[in-house]
Amino acid sequence: MKKSLLLVLICLLFALNAIAQTDSLTFVKAPWETKTITGGVKWKHYWFKNNLFHSNQNINILEINLHRKVKLALGYEVKKLKPVVDFAKEDNAIAAINGGFFDVKNGGSVDLIKVDGIGLAPTQLAKSGQRVDHQKGALIFTNGVLSIGRWDGSTDWESKFNADVMVAGPMLIYHGVMEKLDTSSAFIKTRNPRTGVAVTCNRILLITIDGRNDNAAGVTIVEMAKIVKWLNAKDGINLDGGGSTTMWIDHQTENGVVNYPTDNKKWDHDGARKVANGVGEKVETQCFASPMHVKDANHRVSTVVLFLPMLFNIISHSININQCFAALFWVADINSVFFFQ
Repeated sequence: MKKSLLLVLICLLFALNAIAQTDSLTFVKAPWETKTITGGVKWKHYWFKNNLFHSNQNINILEINLHRKVKLALGYEVKKLKPVVDFAKEDNAIAAINGGFFDVKNGGSVDLIKVDGIGLAPTQLAKSGQRVDHQKGALIFTNGVLSIGRWDGSTDWESKFNADVMVAGPMLIYHGVMEKLDTSSAFIKTRNPRTGVAVTCNRILLITIDGRNDNAAGVTIVEMAKIVKWLNAKDGINLDGGGSTTMWIDHQTENGVVNYPTDNKKWDHDGARKVANGVGEKVETQCFASPMHVKDANHRVSTVVLFLPMLFNIISHSININQCFAALFWVADINSVFFFQ
């Protein structure tokens, strides 16, 4: 009897391993639709038809190439509820995703947002004083460089960073090692729409996965972590998901929303949720230099701002601005992420 049970367990383990390998190959070898949004930023999309995690999955990825001298920084807007698209259009964005967790009833982030040394919202711990999963990671912006940090166990962890910070989570992968997740938690094991950020050796990846529909099942946090690993991330973090999950890219659909938000319970692009106080995240090329003064033939002085790596031709007075500027603005669950041009 014991030998039979052991044999069954061994067979089950082999079967599960084969399924996991099939999922990873399916994901990696998928014929992703890819479109360049602006210099150094690409949009990738694929709709898996019942062949990823034995389910339908609709996934969008915004990919930022760090070798194109893209810089990241935090921006913010306090206590407003509006869709991601509104944040994006007000700031002339070309792309956006939602971000961290927020208080739907009262507005404001439920986790720390710090910009220029000022805490816009404190981390609201549980009544027990313990941190929950979405308070054990953070996006950290230091002089335009984005990194992902993991809670070190201390009570004042967030205050230690001399940088702009947005606390979020759960962590998915850190320094190339998969995080241990509490698979007994309904939050971890239930399939839902998801939003996440991953960092590879040369890219920032902004990810949305649709759900709550027959066309897209959504993923568990464990499945989200697997996807981040298959994308070769060294660090990865989960952001707010569910009805908040939204990706907007200008001129790509009638309203710019490219995923299928669920707040209207329909499979269309019109169900984007209104979200709260925003933490901004900017991605911009290193375009700025000090103004310089130029004299013409009549000794009149003009002030010229030199943008690099723009093409600036003083003789023809031509500027190729499109090659200069791209920015990512993140608003709290928004914390929405925007690319400016």
